[in-house]
Amino acid sequence: MNSPHEEHRFPCEQCGADLRFSPETGVLTCDHCGYTETPENPTSPEILEMDFQDALSNSLSEEQLEERRVTNCTNCGAQITFDEQVHADECPFCATPVVTDTGLHRVIKPKAVLPFAIPEREAHDHMEKWLGRLWFAPNGLAAYARKGRKMQGVYIPYWTYDTQTKTRYTGGRGTEYTTTKTVVIDGKRQKRTVVKVRWVSVSGRVSRFFDDVLVMASHSLPKSYADGLHPWDLSSLETYQPRFLAGFMSEGYSVGLDEGFIIAKDVMANRIRRDIRFDIGGDRQRIDRAETQYSDITFKHILAPIWMAAYKYRGKSYRFVVNGQTGKVQGERPYSIWKILFAVLFAVIALAAGMYFTQ
Repeated sequence: MNSPHEEHRFPCEQCGADLRFSPETGVLTCDHCGYTETPENPTSPEILEMDFQDALSNSLSEEQLEERRVTNCTNCGAQITFDEQVHADECPFCATPVVTDTGLHRVIKPKAVLPFAIPEREAHDHMEKWLGRLWFAPNGLAAYARKGRKMQGVYIPYWTYDTQTKTRYTGGRGTEYTTTKTVVIDGKRQKRTVVKVRWVSVSGRVSRFFDDVLVMASHSLPKSYADGLHPWDLSSLETYQPRFLAGFMSEGYSVGLDEGFIIAKDVMANRIRRDIRFDIGGDRQRIDRAETQYSDITFKHILAPIWMAAYKYRGKSYRFVVNGQTGKVQGERPYSIWKILFAVLFAVIALAAGMYFTQ
């Protein structure tokens, strides 16, 4: 039995227009007549973890899966979910025209969502302030972005992982000591203090439980953008409900669950190495070998909010991304060759004038 395809459209009871989730009030709002709809049960149920091995062996229950109509952008690879009535649109990540897919895809259902916390106009203000700090950006692009169309709200997919780790290691503990040696400088004998290290071989174990290691489950944004949008306040997670997506697009995951855990291992490895160095002690530490076992692995599929503005300016795409929770901005940093040349020329003139008056 297939799980039903969930609608993210909520018709207004007064005028029939589509309701949207309002970041300001946290309820569904009609932009046409002002009608608001408050959820019957505003209390969010407990967000439960899912078993990692069950997911890899395709043993998840029907309630943990859903069917979604996902469209793949041929330019940037983003997998966007559009409403049923939309048959053609632009990709919010790169402004490339796309034709929506009519097929359904069976995917792991989101377990939780970080609702939008700032409205579109506030996100636009953050973007304008960020553009104002780009002194060498072309004036035309800055003006085009400021006067351009509305920003698009998109939920992007993440995996979170919980796991217990136990690591065996071998390495060395270094103890620093000083000696004095005589050197000859300009024909004169001088004494110098030299720091040396006495190494002792060590081995041991460290363990750590990792909670909610966050991995972006998409390749649509550059890694620098994804990292730059951090931090996300996961304490604000709400149990997934379609009403949070009303009026917004959502992106399907393109990074598989197992691939995401490989990325999470790299994140955890940095912390494990710090634990090992602390466990070794001494003045210096050397890690020769570290073997980590992972157990009790669980995960969640969550959605996080971003405001997107994708513009094509003189044949090139530019993207500006605003964290829909904090207002933090990431984007391309275009440069105007004329502004750079003018700045260089001004600096040369200022330097020449300074040297002239000094002489």
